[in-house]
Amino acid sequence: MTAPFDQARPAPWITTPVEAHLLRGALDVERTAHGVLPHRLPARAREQFPDASLAAMEAQPSGVRLAFRTGATAVELDALPTKTGYEGFPARPDGVYELLVDGHPAGRGSVAGGNVRVVDMATGSEVMHPGPPGTVRFTGLPAGMKDIEIWLPHTEVTELIALRTDAPVEELPDRGRRVWLHHGSSISHGSSATAPTGTWPALAAALGGVELVNLGFGGNALLDPFTARAIRDAPADLISLKIGINLVNLDVMRLRAFVPAVHGFLDTVREGHPTTPLLIVSPVLCPIHEDTPGPTAPDFEGGELRFKALGDPADRAAGSLTLGVIREELARIAAQRADGDPNLHYLDGRALYGEADFAELPLPDRLHPDPAGHRRIGERFAELAFGERGPFAVTGG
Repeated sequence: MTAPFDQARPAPWITTPVEAHLLRGALDVERTAHGVLPHRLPARAREQFPDASLAAMEAQPSGVRLAFRTGATAVELDALPTKTGYEGFPARPDGVYELLVDGHPAGRGSVAGGNVRVVDMATGSEVMHPGPPGTVRFTGLPAGMKDIEIWLPHTEVTELIALRTDAPVEELPDRGRRVWLHHGSSISHGSSATAPTGTWPALAAALGGVELVNLGFGGNALLDPFTARAIRDAPADLISLKIGINLVNLDVMRLRAFVPAVHGFLDTVREGHPTTPLLIVSPVLCPIHEDTPGPTAPDFEGGELRFKALGDPADRAAGSLTLGVIREELARIAAQRADGDPNLHYLDGRALYGEADFAELPLPDRLHPDPAGHRRIGERFAELAFGERGPFAVTGG
C-alpha cells in the first residue's frame, strides 16, 4: 500500500540512511538533492553516453533491490520516481515495488506522483514534468529476524530518500550465492513485465539460485565499448550477453562492422574475466526482423502502439543485418573463439522463445513478450543455463 510523503514520523520508527551496502544489482550510487540514485552503469561510462536514451534506461533500476536483515514488522521507503509516459497515449500504471521476506513474495506497493518524462514516439522529443516524492509502506511482516529485499520498479527511475523500520537494520550477510551479470536489450530490461521480479532475468535468477546484476538496457544493447568495460570491471561469477535485436532496431551497423565489434566486446570482457563462464545468447524469435533489416519504427495504426520493420530484405546482400544473419554470425564467432576459450558458450535465442512459443504467446506489439512470455523465457533460460548440463551449472562437490 502507499501513503503520503511525510518525513515527520513518531517513535518507534528508525531511519536508516540508504547507502551502497544496502543495494544489490547496482554498479554505482549517485548522491542527489533528494537522496541517492542507483545506477546500473558507472560514472565513467555515463560520461560517454551519446544521448538521453541510454541515460534514462540505465537509471531505471531493473534488478536493483534494497537488501537488509531486520526484525521489523513494518517498513517504509520514501522515494522520488521519474516515470515515463508517451505523447497521445494513456498514462502507464505506477511502478511496482516488491517485498520479499526470506526470498518469498510478501507484498507489493507503488509510489504515486513523482516526475513524469513524456516522450513523443514520432519525433523522439521529450518533456519533463516535475512532481513530489511519496512513500511505499509494508506492514504485517512476520516477527523475528529475517532477510528483506525491496525490488525497485524496473522501468521507473527511483531516487531513494529514506528507509524507516520499527526495528534496527543490519547489512545482509553474504549467503554464498554466485553473482550472475546479464547484458541485453529491452526484453532483458523487462519491457512489458508487470513487476520487477517478473522480468525474465529475475525469474531465471530465482530459479538458478543466483544474485542478479541486470544490465539490460531498453534499445541500447549496441556493443558499446563503455558497457563492455563496465562488465569487465564488475564482480561476476557468471556472465551472459544477449546480442542482436537492438543492432537491427536502430540499423546502426553492417556485417563488416558487426563481426569485429562482437570480437572487441568479448575481448574487453575477457580482460577482466578471463575464465568466467560466459554465455553468448542470440535474439529470440521476432518475425518482423527475421529476414528484414531495420530500422524499426512505431506503428500507430489501430490506435495501439506496435512496431514495424522499415528495411528491405534485398539489402542483406549489401551487409544489412537481420536476426537470421546475426544468429549465424554469433554461432560462428562463438565456435571460433571456443577453441581457445573453453568457458565460452553459445545459446540460440529461439531455444528460449521460438516459433511454437510465438504461436502460443505472440508478441503483443510485435517486438516484446507479455508477462507470460517473460516467464517462458526465464524458465527456459534457467533450464538451459543453470540446469545440470548448462554452462552455469554448479560443478564440483
